[in-house]
Order: sequence, then C-alpha cells, then structure tokens
Amino acid sequence: MKKACKTAAWLLACVLVLGTVSACQSGQTTTAPAPEETTEVPGGSVTEAPGPEEPAWITPEQEVMTEKIEGSSLYVKKVEGLPEDFIMGVDLSSVLAEEASGVRYYNFDGVEQDIFKTLSENGVNTIRVRVWNDPYDGNGNGFGGGNCDISCAVEKRAAKYGMSLLVDFHYSDFWADPGKQMVPRAWASMTIEEKTEAAYEYTKECLQRLREAGIPVRMVQVGNETNGAMCGEKTWFNIQYIMQAGSRATREVYPEALVAVHFANPEKSEAYLSYASKLKYYDVDYDVFGSSYYPYWHGTLENLQNVLTEIAQTYQKKVMVLETSYAFTADDTDFNGNTIGEGSAVVKSHPYTVQGQANAVRNVIECVSNMKDGIGVCYWEGAWITVGTSSWEENHEKWEKYGSGWASSFASVYDPNDAGKYYGGSAVDNQAFFDAEGKPIESLRIFNLARYGNDVEIRVDAIEDSAIQVDLAGTIELPETVNAVMTDDSKQAVPVVWNVTDEDLAAMYAGGVQNYDVTGEAGGLTAHLQVAMIEFNFLQNYSFEDGTADPWVVTDLAKADELRVEEKSTDSLTGAWHYHFWSAQKDSVKFTLEQEVRNLPAGSYELRVDVSANG
Repeated sequence: MKKACKTAAWLLACVLVLGTVSACQSGQTTTAPAPEETTEVPGGSVTEAPGPEEPAWITPEQEVMTEKIEGSSLYVKKVEGLPEDFIMGVDLSSVLAEEASGVRYYNFDGVEQDIFKTLSENGVNTIRVRVWNDPYDGNGNGFGGGNCDISCAVEKRAAKYGMSLLVDFHYSDFWADPGKQMVPRAWASMTIEEKTEAAYEYTKECLQRLREAGIPVRMVQVGNETNGAMCGEKTWFNIQYIMQAGSRATREVYPEALVAVHFANPEKSEAYLSYASKLKYYDVDYDVFGSSYYPYWHGTLENLQNVLTEIAQTYQKKVMVLETSYAFTADDTDFNGNTIGEGSAVVKSHPYTVQGQANAVRNVIECVSNMKDGIGVCYWEGAWITVGTSSWEENHEKWEKYGSGWASSFASVYDPNDAGKYYGGSAVDNQAFFDAEGKPIESLRIFNLARYGNDVEIRVDAIEDSAIQVDLAGTIELPETVNAVMTDDSKQAVPVVWNVTDEDLAAMYAGGVQNYDVTGEAGGLTAHLQVAMIEFNFLQNYSFEDGTADPWVVTDLAKADELRVEEKSTDSLTGAWHYHFWSAQKDSVKFTLEQEVRNLPAGSYELRVDVSANG
C-alpha cells in the first residue's frame, strides 16, 4: 500500500483496505490470518459506528472474564477488590510489522492463532497503539518501531475479540519520550497557532478514520511521556495548546472516550506534582493522569502510589500506569542486545524469570487498583519478539524492510543523532509474553489470574545475588546462606556451597582492589556472590549505606529542589544508596558535604569522590 495521502500541512495515512492488515511499511501489504469467526460481533457489525446511547468500547464479547484459567503453574496472590472494568491493557504497536516480517504467534495449545484472540482469552481487555504522524522518508522507507502511523491503528482484530483501543498520539514522526519531543517535519515551520490548529485537525481526522471503521476507542492519549516538552515545544505555555487541541478533537469524535496525559519518571515526585499543577493552571481538559512505571528505573511502588494518589485527590482525576514491563529472562534472542539483563545498571526488583515477570506485573496492578481512582495498567510491547533466530544479518534485513526493529537506518533523516546511529532490533524481546518462537509464556495469564488468584505449591524461583566487602588486611568469610526468592515473592534463607578453593581466596588477596564473582549452588540453582576487595576507609558511612547522611554535615547553598540520601542502585557507585541532588533551574544546585576525621596515623592517604551529574 503506497503512502501518498496529504492533508493541508500535516500528513495522514491512507485508509486501510478492508480485508487486509497494513504491514505499516510503504509498498508492503500482508493478508490477515484467516478469521476463525465472522467479523460480526454479537449485537452488530464492528464496521458500524457505535451509537451514542452507550460507550463505544462496550460490546457483548468484551465482558470481564467470569472464569479463572485453570492449570497454571504460576503462584498468584489475588488482587482484592479489583474493579470489573479495570483496564488490563497491552501495547501491541509493533505486531503488524512483526507479522509482516514472518513472525507467527500461537496459543497455549501450541496452535497458531491470532494474537489478538490469545490476549483476549487471557484477560486483556484493551490494546494500546502508538501513532506517529509520518514515520517514513521521502522514498517511502519506514523509520521502524512498527512504522506506526494511523493505518496501523485502523486494525479491527482487537474489536473482533471484544477489546477496545487506547490510541497514543506522540505528535511526532518518530519516538517521543522524556529525552526527545521532536516536531513532525510537516509542522516544523509553523507558529504555535498554526501548529495547534494542525494538531487539532490531525487528531480529528485520525479519530474519524477509526470511528468510520467501527473501532471502539476507550481512551486517547494526547502526547507520550511529555516531561516538560511536547511536539517540539519546551514551555508549558505552548505545550498546553497542543494538549488542548488533541483533547478538543477527541471530545468531538469520541465524546465517550477518556482523554489521558502521560508522563514518565514518577520517582521525581516533585516534578509530577508540578506537571499536575500546570495542567490545572492552564485548565487543560483531560480525564486521566497517566504514568510510565518501569520497576528497574522508576523507584518504588509505594512512591508511585503516593504521588498518583495525591494527584487524584488534589485534582479529581483518574490515574493509571500507561506503560510497564519486566523481563522473564536475561537472554537476548535477536542479536541486538536488551534494555535490561544480568549486569545492567538497573534495579532488579524481581528475578528475571517467568514467575518474576508475573509478580512484577501483578504488583503494579495491585498498586494502581489501591489508588484513589486508579483505573488500569497497560503493559508495553508484550509481543515484540525476535523476527528470526538465525543471525543478525537476516534480522537486520527484516528490520529495515518491515520496520520491525526499534529503528531503521532510514530514521536518520528525522533523528540523526540517535536512531540514525543506533538503529537495530528489539531491545525488549526478553520482556515480551511470548518466546522467540511466538509461543505464549505462562506470565501472560497474569491478567486473568490477578482477578482470582492461583494457590499452587510455593517453590524456589531464583537465588538472589549477594555481595560482601572485604578489607585487604581482613579475612574473607563467605556467607553460609543466601536468599532464595520464592514464587510467592517472599524470600527464604537457604544453605549455599561456594565453588571456591584456598588458591582462589589467595588470588583475591594478591589481586588488590577489585571485584570477583564467586558462584555456588543453593536450592538446586546457581548462586552468585560479588566479593569486593577494598582498602580500609576512614570515612564513616562513606557510601550512605545506612540510609542517612550521618555523620556528614550537609549545607545547602542555593536551595536545591531535591537534596537527600536516596536508595537507587542504578545511580550508586557501590551498594544501593547515594547522596542525590537535583533542581529544575540551571546553576541552582550548590551544597557541601563535610565530615571531620580525627587521630589519623601519620602517612599518605587518598581521597576519592564519585559524582554523576545528569542534565
């Protein structure tokens, strides 16, 4: 299908031809899997625009599952009081490009099946899709990431299986996130007034295409992770105009749908409260304050619940997690490397196992359901698996042709400094709900089982990594037990036998200051112990590992927005704690940390300080 439609100053995708599924790639069309049923939904055809008498997302097939899935090996503690209309969402934006690349998906019986049906059968009730204005170069080559323009959203299989749509407008030609909010090329020379009108018309026409196709839209996102920037604008005075335009168009075309705004980094709670305050100040019309929450980046669930609850109570808004995910394995399957894995500089809140992934999702669901007006959770890109397992070269050809990698080389015309240099495959194949062959893994059932619980025998799921520090002048004493992470998310101490000899220990002393990885066996699994050989440190609480600043004396010289001891291993040189500083204003972080050391013996000493500053 050739991409050639233009309207005024903005680009719009051509309407999807009925009976086919867009491969989201110029010149590429792929036939949809043969339907197992007619496209008629009980109570009316999905091609009919929903009437105004009831919400567009309600269809007889989209009732909450009334039966628990039996036979699962997962241990799942029931989420008490979970509302029946709680959004159990999965972002499936890349799936059409995946299918065009030859990926096939299966059900739990090992039979090839429409992935939309498989998700619906396992408790998913909402599909999220991102929409970029024009993710193609001048020759029709897609930028990648699914080549997600509006034609990808005009996809009827979600509605066929009773699921509604969550439309995520990035207002960009490619990825929009806290690190970049680039203006669409067709809007680049526009004034804010012209851009506002273009955003309104673009949103309206896109939604009209969905409405005319009979797509039940439950929610519309106006912007994606808009942390102080959006659509090329970097002041709230202008950002709010774009948000208002998207909201106004949504109210006109889908008055029954919810309008959501979306931010990232909830661990910066003061920033979140500032965003909510600015939305109120400018009287932005929205219903849902949405957040990303990736456990390995975004702090604790307690903090997430506190900040979103405060926003819900203060501004009378609904709240939800619009993006979350976690790894079921540390392995990479597409020769591209992954966002997280063993050794990644992230917080490992759960083991990288199928049960660990399920527990991570279940806990986010519980957290949101416990919030005032918490309405749902959406898992990000739950089907973005490898397009092949033979070689990087084979996969690269498909990523370039079909846009099934995170970015193609063609994206350099729009984003030369990031996608244009680091294009490649999926960085989240180890966070999907399907394995490298497209077969579902047990954690997909969490959307159903969270409602009912699944009480099976509790067993060891993984062994928690351990670490010790040993002074070069001291004695290495290896621990006799390690923590086993159980399938119910609890921890139990279990005996361990370390694979280390006297010769190994002698080599650690002789090697000076450095780290060693010692392995052992515990609970039938491999245990890892990091042994850090160090020199004696005369400073007390030198890495803030007791969770306080004592005995350091802190003096704030410029009234920084944030100045505190923080637990976040990804920002810490050693251990899990560090002293955190941050301020929204340039040059407004000035402080001293002092500690007096007395009675040092005569000699030479070395003082080392590690400072990491992120703009």
